[in-house]
Amino acid sequence: MAKPRFAYLLLKEHPYGREMLRQILSEGFVPTIVITEDSAIADEEREKFLKRIEGNSIAPTIASQLAELADSGVEVPHIEVPIHNSEQVMPHITDIPLDLIVFGGTRIIRGEILDHPEDGVINSHPGLLPDCRGSASPAWSVYHDIPIGSSTHFCDNGIDTGELLLRKEVSVKRGMTYEDLCYETLVLAGVLMKEALMAYKAGQWEEMRRPQGESEYPTFRNAPEEVLEVVDQKLRDQTYAHYND
Repeated sequence: MAKPRFAYLLLKEHPYGREMLRQILSEGFVPTIVITEDSAIADEEREKFLKRIEGNSIAPTIASQLAELADSGVEVPHIEVPIHNSEQVMPHITDIPLDLIVFGGTRIIRGEILDHPEDGVINSHPGLLPDCRGSASPAWSVYHDIPIGSSTHFCDNGIDTGELLLRKEVSVKRGMTYEDLCYETLVLAGVLMKEALMAYKAGQWEEMRRPQGESEYPTFRNAPEEVLEVVDQKLRDQTYAHYND
């Protein structure tokens, strides 16, 4: 199969989306269009993630990565919208024959956008599905002694509930901090998206996609300070249940 034609959606200059774009471009997967949400929520989420990965390196900005493509002769349209919803996004993609939409760090998106591309909408989540759906997955994973990792899945109208393509654990070493774990899952999410697109090109999706199954845990919300204190203490005391050394 040919490489997919896809739209790439992300919150403005989100470190998650920057890393994912770097990963997929490294294998020659170039978006047909990039649609950035420029909003107060985007600013809040970007700053929250930058805090979570503090002390670790960050991929080049979306603007600089697209500028490098342009220097090589590949122009990718880059559109900014105030919110990723059907009213704002669909006018930019309705007339584009997309195979996929790739989410590179967005708010929850539902509705017409999910039905537009021929082969679906995919997302990489910084947690192992189905056990760690929702927000702040590394924190809740440590708190509940769930293995830490990332997953690539199809998007439906639920929260991280669509069929799985790939999932992989992070090798958690003693001495790693919460910031390290957030960074490792961020990078792994980008790698898994790259591998998912490689599998698409190889025609392997039908044999890979599978239902997630059920989870004994709820869909998690952002971790409050008291949870983060427990997480930091468990990592300092090395009492988390899933170390790999």
